[in-house]
Amino acid sequence: MKETNHTDAIDTEDLRARIVEAAAALIATGGRDAATTRAVAAAAAVQAPAIYRLFTDKRGLLNAVAEHGMAAYLATKSARAPHPDPVQDLRDGWDMHIEFGLSHPGLFSIMSDDRQADAPSPATLAGMDVLRRRVRHIALAGRLRVSQERAIALLQSVSLGTVLRLLGEPAERRDAGLAAAAREMVMAAICTDPVVPVERGAGTLASALRAHLGDTGVLSAGERHLLEELLDRIANGDERAGVAAGRVAAGPT
Repeated sequence: MKETNHTDAIDTEDLRARIVEAAAALIATGGRDAATTRAVAAAAAVQAPAIYRLFTDKRGLLNAVAEHGMAAYLATKSARAPHPDPVQDLRDGWDMHIEFGLSHPGLFSIMSDDRQADAPSPATLAGMDVLRRRVRHIALAGRLRVSQERAIALLQSVSLGTVLRLLGEPAERRDAGLAAAAREMVMAAICTDPVVPVERGAGTLASALRAHLGDTGVLSAGERHLLEELLDRIANGDERAGVAAGRVAAGPT
């Protein structure tokens, strides 16, 4: 009985992989709309009910295809040795992300839609983890001029808009320098310049301290949450923190 169950599990995984690969091939050549249930079933040489049994619905299948593509993409990223300068490492990661989006428009479309979902797919979460680590390394080096969350939001927003803008043009008419210009605009907004020696301001120091909070266990959960909020405000240059502090000092009016 155990051997039969083991064999069944292997057969199921093989079938699942065959369906995902068939869907990925259709998306690569014809876009996400080409991956209809009927077309995928025909390409994988299976009956349509098998797709619903393994993936529940088309969205589940698309998520599986995105996860498959992201796994290959992350494997390529992992094979590349990180640059010793965390800011340059983020630049390199940006360039890889833009290249991936332009080379895989169907997968990029799926992942872009997934950002709006209530429960992001594993593929989206895996990509987010990579980005968070890169930004945190910059904060730990004391070179992040805004909060980590704002930096991530800027990187996501501008990179998404850049890829969508470029994909909206025929390949021969795309602005070859747009991605690099957008990258440097974001880098200037979130990172300090190591070439020009400048005094580190409160925002940069706040970002660095925020990144190191996980190294200490002396704060309660409530204290850490409050300190994180205050450090984010300082990092982002939010004057509301100063206004609030002034009101406390002045007392009730």
